[in-house]
Formats: sequence, structure tokens, C-alpha cells
Amino acid sequence: MGRKAAKKTAKTAKKAPRRAWRIPLRRWLVRGILVILGLLALLIASFSVLPVPVTPYQLSESRRLGGIEQEWVPVQYISPVMLRSVVAAEDANYCEHWGFDIAALRTAIAGGAQRGGSTISQQTVKNVFLWQGRSWPRKALEALLTPVIELTWSKRRILEVYLNVIEFGEGIFGIQAASQHYFGLDAADLGPVQAARLSAILPDPKSRSADQPSSFVRRRAAQIRDGAATIQRDGRASCFEE
Repeated sequence: MGRKAAKKTAKTAKKAPRRAWRIPLRRWLVRGILVILGLLALLIASFSVLPVPVTPYQLSESRRLGGIEQEWVPVQYISPVMLRSVVAAEDANYCEHWGFDIAALRTAIAGGAQRGGSTISQQTVKNVFLWQGRSWPRKALEALLTPVIELTWSKRRILEVYLNVIEFGEGIFGIQAASQHYFGLDAADLGPVQAARLSAILPDPKSRSADQPSSFVRRRAAQIRDGAATIQRDGRASCFEE
């Protein structure tokens, strides 16, 4: 055997072990991805009918604070004006899009809005399945899961889950805990003023108060009250109202 042939044989022998461990590694990666996707599919299907027991952010805050206030309440026990108020505040075209409000996103980008035009559906996906922050991996997963949620859950169900997991103040999660904390009321008993104030604090719940509102929160709540009445009149609340 010549020198060239011997060198070629030696190189091939060195590459063989590398190929040997790369193939199993790829298989395990593929299997791992499939397992994760399967678990997500199972959770999405389960949460279409079952209460969400806890979210990643709630777990994190519970560890940090030593506990949180949270109580799940079915959507039929949430005041209808609360449903309309939060939609008016966070996603006025909620009934008209399939998870992404492109017009609102363009407006947010043009105006430099901090919230980035996220819909209620996107926020629900982030809060239930993902982590907080603005990283690209999280945004990519959010973009992938949002259409799945829209196809699997009804608009009323998405709103029900959203209102039960969203943060209303430090350690206060869900509309029932928020109603009790700020007003001493059940979620079913909220009126237009209380619903508007609770919706007004959502973009920054740790620095805004619903029961001791600043002048800004009062102004914003007044806008939300008008918006809630408007979407009721023009039919933009039809997808989540009975």
C-alpha cells in the first residue's frame, strides 16, 4: 500500500468515531424535540378545558416573595364588563384577528411602543407556556404557539385563561385575587369603574394601583370605559360574549 493510500485510510479511521457519536446525538436531539412538542400539545389540549394550575412566572414570583395570591375563576363568574374592558385596553381588535394584529404591530413599531403590539392571545401563550423577557427564542416560540392556541381554544377560553393568569400587582395573579385585593369584591361583581381601573394597571401592575389610582390611571380608565362600551356597540365583543 502506498503512502497516499495509507494516509487516506488513517484519516477515514479518525473520522469514523466522530460519525459514530454524531448519529446517536442527532437521534437524541430529534427525540427530545419530539417529546417537548408532544408535551406542549398535551398541555394545550388539557388547558383548553382544565384550569391552568400554575405558570412559570407565578412559580418564580412565588419563590421570590414566599407565596402569591391566586384563585382560578370560571369565565361565567367574571363580570362581562371586565371582559370587555380588558379587551378594549389590551387588544381592541381581539375578535377580528387570528392571534396577530398586524395593524396594531405596525402602529406600535412606528410609535416606538414598549408593548410591541402583542395581542391577548400572544400574551396568554407567553404567560402560560413560556418565560418573561424579550429574547428572540421566546418571541419565536410565541409566534409558533399562538396560531396553535387560536385553532385549539375558543376566543372566550383564551380570554378566560388570560384573566386568570395575568399579573395585577406584586404577588397578585388572576382577576379573582385582584378583585378581592383592590376592591373586596368577587370578579363577578365588578362594575365598569373597577373593571376599567384593573385593566388600566395591566401594562405596569407593580407600579400602578387600581384602588389608589394616579391621575394617569384615572384618565386611562376613563378611556377604557368608553372603549368597552364602543366594542359592545359595534360588535367587536361578539366572539367572547354569550
